[in-house]
Amino acid sequence: MERVTLRIPKQQIEEVEQMVETGKFPNRSEAIRSAVREMLNEQGESRDAQKKEKTTKRSWARV
Repeated sequence: MERVTLRIPKQQIEEVEQMVETGKFPNRSEAIRSAVREMLNEQGESRDAQKKEKTTKRSWARV
């Protein structure tokens, strides 16, 4: 695995911490990895659907 440093608004980190505290995720890193996996899966599904239907489900920010 590679280490990535990012800046996230305090409110979002607090929400991630809440998910960790309630046991939804074991730690912040796993919560963020899960979010990235979900985004990548949705992008893959979106591309597949776009090829078939020319529509997208969600638009993620692009840089």
